[in-house]
Amino acid sequence: MDRRLFQAQADWTTLTEGFAWPVADRFNIARVCCDDWAARVPDQVAIIHRLPDGGRQTWTYAALKRASDGLAVALWAKGVRRGDRVAILLAQAPEVLVAHFAAMKLGAVALPLFTLFGVEALRYRLSDSGARAVITAPETLDKVMDLKPTLPALELVITTGQARAPVLSFPDLAATPADGFTPEAVTAEDPAVMIYTSGTTGDPKGVLHAHRFLIGHLPCMELSQGFFPQPGAVGWTPADWAWIGGLMDMALPCLYYGVPLVAHRFAKFDPDAAFRLMAQETVTNAFIPPTALRLMRDALPPPGLRLRAIGSGGEALGADLLDWGQDRLGSPINEFYGQTEANLVVAACTGLMDRVPGAMGLPVPGHRVSLRDDKGEVGTGEVGEVCVAAPDPVMFLEYWNKPGATAAKIRDGWLRTGDLATRRADGHLVFHARDDDIITSAGYRIGPVEIEQALARHPDVVLAAVVGDPDPVRTQIVVAHVVLRTGVALPDIEAELKARVRDEVSAHLVPRKFVQAETLPMTATGKIMRRALRRA
Repeated sequence: MDRRLFQAQADWTTLTEGFAWPVADRFNIARVCCDDWAARVPDQVAIIHRLPDGGRQTWTYAALKRASDGLAVALWAKGVRRGDRVAILLAQAPEVLVAHFAAMKLGAVALPLFTLFGVEALRYRLSDSGARAVITAPETLDKVMDLKPTLPALELVITTGQARAPVLSFPDLAATPADGFTPEAVTAEDPAVMIYTSGTTGDPKGVLHAHRFLIGHLPCMELSQGFFPQPGAVGWTPADWAWIGGLMDMALPCLYYGVPLVAHRFAKFDPDAAFRLMAQETVTNAFIPPTALRLMRDALPPPGLRLRAIGSGGEALGADLLDWGQDRLGSPINEFYGQTEANLVVAACTGLMDRVPGAMGLPVPGHRVSLRDDKGEVGTGEVGEVCVAAPDPVMFLEYWNKPGATAAKIRDGWLRTGDLATRRADGHLVFHARDDDIITSAGYRIGPVEIEQALARHPDVVLAAVVGDPDPVRTQIVVAHVVLRTGVALPDIEAELKARVRDEVSAHLVPRKFVQAETLPMTATGKIMRRALRRA
């Protein structure tokens, strides 16, 4: 079953001009990524799971379908219905995709959540989404159960480990007989996935996507991964599948194309272990965030690598890193650009265009991208906001429960990314800056608000402002500027502040630097001016 959009290599202009979206009215991600393959090639390997203890499991498409059908039937029996949100608080493992597919087969909405989220970050997302069910692992179960009394919509808690009432067992539910089960009929426009993205002036926003957004990712996936898939392809990413990068830049596209997907949870990213994993599983195609690539550059690639292409995005890559990929790994590293609301809309693809280090690339076939200001499209060399023409299959449906924010995001037929760029004479887009306060660190897009709120809850903190400072490895590091209660010194409470952010929000959001300030710069209306705190 050959599903490739591009059957033959051609120049970028030809690919763009001849492109048409293959979006059917009836389209279910679970069907095209699981059930269709199970019907045609049931014994084909879908997922290769490398266990933390070194063990190895393979999941066929038939096994993936059997488990997701069983879980769907069990969730239905427990009251989960079309449109309900099913939270998935799991690290990279086959159960993540079983849960996604089960939710989608019911017409429900999969809600991936990062396992390192602290209690307040989880509380907000579970409460705001009104999640009806949570599927989690033993190590995060207590955190969920502590929150459950404060979440009236949350009826079901399911664990992948041993379960005691009222907690339900994931293995038992997935083993539910499902003979005769028929998935809900959904359209390409029906909601499928909701991913929370960080905000800069308010709470995180639930980005609601339709089933069609998988199709919207495919042009960039195929081209940035070297006319993916080629025979013998195997895919892997170290990025967590709770983020749009891990889920949509590798995991689901692999299953859509029938390509074996390697799943493995790193407790902490290890460059040497990452190289060994790719060599042992003959990984040919990978999505690796820039920070991970920079760390891998200092490791020794082992013999046996079979890499054909690496996709990377979220931060700019320098010429030295691109050269390293080609010279030491024998693989091009292709940058691409997007955001949770509209992902993979610009790409730089080796062999299809001139390589321009520092540039994001060209608009991907199927996506219309413009640099605009208040008067319209800007000229070559001028700074404009990156905007994506609506409608577009990859574009989100709405911000959950935030109609005002949705209306502000899509105006006059254009999705406003909040990113500024310039266009070179050859058409390549070059990132310039953000017009908001998002921090880009180690591949994560971090909003300051949740961190600031956690810091401000400490009794000795009067005011807190969080910004990003430049960093040669991570692009930016999180820096917290704090005004403390009279008589309190930063060294006395810095460890407490770090622990508070780690426990309430997430370990990856803990500021790497703290600055004690007498005052913070304010606007006339009392808003902190974060831009005045940033170091150029």
